Amino acid sequence: GNSDGAYILRPEAVEAWFYMHEYTKDPKYQEWGWKFFESMESYLKTPYGYAGMHDVRYPEEARIDKMEIFFFAETLKYQYLLQSPDHEIKLDKYVFNTEA
Repeated sequence: GNSDGAYILRPEAVEAWFYMHEYTKDPKYQEWGWKFFESMESYLKTPYGYAGMHDVRYPEEARIDKMEIFFFAETLKYQYLLQSPDHEIKLDKYVFNTEA
C-alpha cells in the first residue's frame, strides 16, 4: 500500500469502479467515479494539466510537479468509460492495457 499519503494520479480505483459497474450495473460506482473526478478537478488540476499530491491528507500543500503518462492512458480512459455506460465496448471481446 501507499502509507505515506501520496497520490500520483494512479488509475486503480477508477479502473475497479469501471469493471464493477460493467458487471453489476450498480450506479454507486458511477457516483464514486464522479465524486473522484470532481475532486481531481478541485485539487489536482493545474493551468497545464494535472498534478499529484505529496499527501492527500494535506490538500493545501504543494503538488508533485509531474503528470505521469498513465494518467491519460488509464485514469482518464476508465473515468470516461465509467461515465459513458452506453459505450459499445464488449469486455468479452476486448482487453485493456496500459497502452490504452
